[in-house]
Amino acid sequence: MPLGFQSLNHGTIAFGFFNIDTDLLLLEHYFLFAPEFCEYMVQASREEKIRLDFSWEVYDIPAPDRIGDLAGAIHGTHYVGFIGEVYRLFPFPDRQEEFKQKPGGYQNRSRIEPLIQDYAIKTAIPFQADQEKNTVSIGEYIFEKTVFHELVRYVWLGGYPRWRDGIRPDYVEDMRSIIVHQPGWLFTGLRLEDDLEEGTH
Repeated sequence: MPLGFQSLNHGTIAFGFFNIDTDLLLLEHYFLFAPEFCEYMVQASREEKIRLDFSWEVYDIPAPDRIGDLAGAIHGTHYVGFIGEVYRLFPFPDRQEEFKQKPGGYQNRSRIEPLIQDYAIKTAIPFQADQEKNTVSIGEYIFEKTVFHELVRYVWLGGYPRWRDGIRPDYVEDMRSIIVHQPGWLFTGLRLEDDLEEGTH
């Protein structure tokens, strides 16, 4: 499930997976699939410039009522907006022990992407990282570098409730392999342990 991360300009920001059967991530009202997130991390790790400036393609749902009610969808009581549509397809599991992020969630992209296209606008947002200020901006949200590291770590761990059976998708493993071995300044200090039982924060 999404967790709260502290931004420098908009308070606490929600980031993370919101359904265990899809690899779609949300950052407040921005949505992007985890393989793209990981590829953007790899792209950033290959740069040595003091200021990084890239463009990310994301889905944007600026109206909260069109995003939906995550708590209501989880409890099966309020299926509204995009998140409601996702939970109609993939309800919350009946047994708590089955509540684990599925590494095969990417296989459902062909079912999820047409849904979000009905609710969202596909747009480009800036990704900027400034070594002198030690900050990272994703769209309108600005984070300290250490908080940005926690976003990356969240994806590595499978967030809450972690990857099922301790198995990560290949794209997550590939991201770690690359940014650990050629981190550039942006990823210096980032901890990506192999132990899935380590804390997210």
